Amino acid sequence: MIDRSAPRGVLRTRWRRLPAPEPRGAARVPAALPVRPRTGRLLVLATVFVCAACGLVYELELLALGSYLIGDSVTQASVVLSVMVFAMGVGSLLAKALRNRPAFGFAAIEAALALLGGLSAMALYASFAWLGESRLTLVAFAFAIGVLIGAEIPLLMVLIQRIRRQDAGGAVADLFAADYVGALVGGLAFPFLLLPVLGQLSGAVLTGTVNALVGGGLVLWLFRRDLSRRARWLLVAANLAVLTVLGCATVFADDFERVARRAVYGGEVRVAVQTGVQELVLTGPPTGSPRSLDLFLDGRLRVSGYDEYRYHEALVHPAMTGSHTRVLVLGGGDGLAAREVLRYRDVASVTVVELDPGVVHLARTDPMLSALNGRAYEDPRLGVVSQDAFRWLRGPAAHGRFDVIVSDLPDPGITPSTKLYSQEFYGLAARALRPGGRLAVHAGPFATRPRSYWTVEATLRAAGLSTAPYSAGGRLSGFAAGPDRALGAATAAPPPQDWGFVLAAREGVPRLRVDRDTPALRSLSTQSLGDAARDAERVRMPGLPPSTLPHPRY
Repeated sequence: MIDRSAPRGVLRTRWRRLPAPEPRGAARVPAALPVRPRTGRLLVLATVFVCAACGLVYELELLALGSYLIGDSVTQASVVLSVMVFAMGVGSLLAKALRNRPAFGFAAIEAALALLGGLSAMALYASFAWLGESRLTLVAFAFAIGVLIGAEIPLLMVLIQRIRRQDAGGAVADLFAADYVGALVGGLAFPFLLLPVLGQLSGAVLTGTVNALVGGGLVLWLFRRDLSRRARWLLVAANLAVLTVLGCATVFADDFERVARRAVYGGEVRVAVQTGVQELVLTGPPTGSPRSLDLFLDGRLRVSGYDEYRYHEALVHPAMTGSHTRVLVLGGGDGLAAREVLRYRDVASVTVVELDPGVVHLARTDPMLSALNGRAYEDPRLGVVSQDAFRWLRGPAAHGRFDVIVSDLPDPGITPSTKLYSQEFYGLAARALRPGGRLAVHAGPFATRPRSYWTVEATLRAAGLSTAPYSAGGRLSGFAAGPDRALGAATAAPPPQDWGFVLAAREGVPRLRVDRDTPALRSLSTQSLGDAARDAERVRMPGLPPSTLPHPRY
């Protein structure tokens, strides 16, 4: 413009500094807030913190349930994480359509996220219990929750800029700092607070309730001037409906869990405990023969009272041929392997290394399980160490102490067990043996998963041990899952066993036989072991590489 106040004969040009145009679609900053702008920004950042914590809890809930219900935690974690990250990108793009109404859009997203996240655990468990499959449900919830989480940050970015303008880099830094710290708190709260105190179902519902209260409360109070009267009442009704549904879910969570558990395990669930390690479920009539008992760990049948003696006799007694003064049992917290070891009067001590003390407590106190294990924990020769077997073997207490080691661990195909079937683990076990000592290993299904079985055998040989592979009780008449077989087998007629074992030794080739002074056995003999060894050799898979910690093969 022309400055006409300048002296005559002189023209001065003065440029007026115009405000920068607002981004297209962005709403104007509200004229007033119920608090000072600085306080408003802190409230928005606190909301980011809480929403991030809730979002990570939902993610961990899906990961944990995927591992419990489906198994193979590496695969489930990969699927959930990749689907959620992809969905978050989709949600960020979809959030563009809500920039004209960021406050209403954010509140609606938080209400939907609270409902979906809060009910996700129940939905997955219901899908598994009544449909027998939860993979599609897991992927659907991971995608839906990921879309809603991805839409949060763009809308919060608009809201925080409405309170006080700042450069985009500074606003993003503030938001992501609050987001990452909230994720840390949520990630720590899930395993150390929500899961052990409330469990999967109630923990998810409580997280959804907090999510709805914080997200809805921020918009309905701090940004209420952005909302029309109709929008305010709509959000109030939506949040009340979400809180009502979550409240009902909380009230009926125990009843739902009992009904769903009955659908999964049958009508005779006697004990159901969530320890810090896994879920323990004991089924069978409250009175009667211990042979009617079934023990499930994280949904997998680990002990069937009908035929467990076949498994434990085949696992323990071939290794007891020779010196067996001091015996180590890795896993086997149910006391059944220890029962077979303690039948030898010349055994001086048995050490059971079990990660989950809840299993040991159940084996000590449950009348039917303690009857099945012959009240092994009352024997003064037996001692218990509650520790990870790998870590305990690395310590000095295990070095060169044992004549026999019995590895009664979960199937190698279960991801958390992979390190317990590695070359490094067997090297530690060999170090714990005395000269002439033997190591008996449960190596997983012999017929249905032969590659896994022969990988265990190859890994033992790579650790410097001589091996003698065999199955339980001679020739197999059919294929079935082993002691980790699926839930559906709990109420069916017991199938033929598919239990594969390997006997290993530090010096010389171990001989598969039972001595004359072996206690009376119901299912095992030197002849049946010979038949089992010949069957194994006929289907050997040579040339398999060993499994190591950096390169697991199972």
